[in-house]
Amino acid sequence: MDEVRKTRDWSPPASPSLVMRSPRQTVSRLRSRQARRDWEPSSRSPSFAARDHGPKPSEVYGFVGSITTVIATVVYLVWAYTPEPCLRSLGITYYPSKYWALAVPSFVIVAVALSMVIYIGLNFLATPPPTSFSTIFDENSRERIVFSSAMKEERPIEPISDVSVVQTNNLMFGDT
Repeated sequence: MDEVRKTRDWSPPASPSLVMRSPRQTVSRLRSRQARRDWEPSSRSPSFAARDHGPKPSEVYGFVGSITTVIATVVYLVWAYTPEPCLRSLGITYYPSKYWALAVPSFVIVAVALSMVIYIGLNFLATPPPTSFSTIFDENSRERIVFSSAMKEERPIEPISDVSVVQTNNLMFGDT
């Protein structure tokens, strides 16, 4: 008897976060709430993880990588286009042969072109022929289910299904 009285005397919790609200109330609360940015001071004490501790490692690696690429390109172009007597006059006596200035870029371009051709060829080998039924049907194919008129009132949206080949041909080429 005492427990029945407790359930009758129950009132909703005082905390507003535990009270159920309609979606419209939730949206209006979100719109009225002021946007707080990470760099603005808040009334709460900032947690250790929320404070900014410098740039991310990926940003640093990207910056260093881009600078290294630019420097390597400049060094390569200086080596490739500067005549050998000028390099010797600067005191640079040990450097690769000028043959490699043309051989390495040519090799890279041919390797990229061949890898693209091989990749496309492997895709053609893995694809079934156009006359195969596996190009039309697979394990995820769904036949269209026709509902009676009584079912349409209960189900206003038809379930997802594939368009049949016959229906596609009739739409594209007409009845033949």
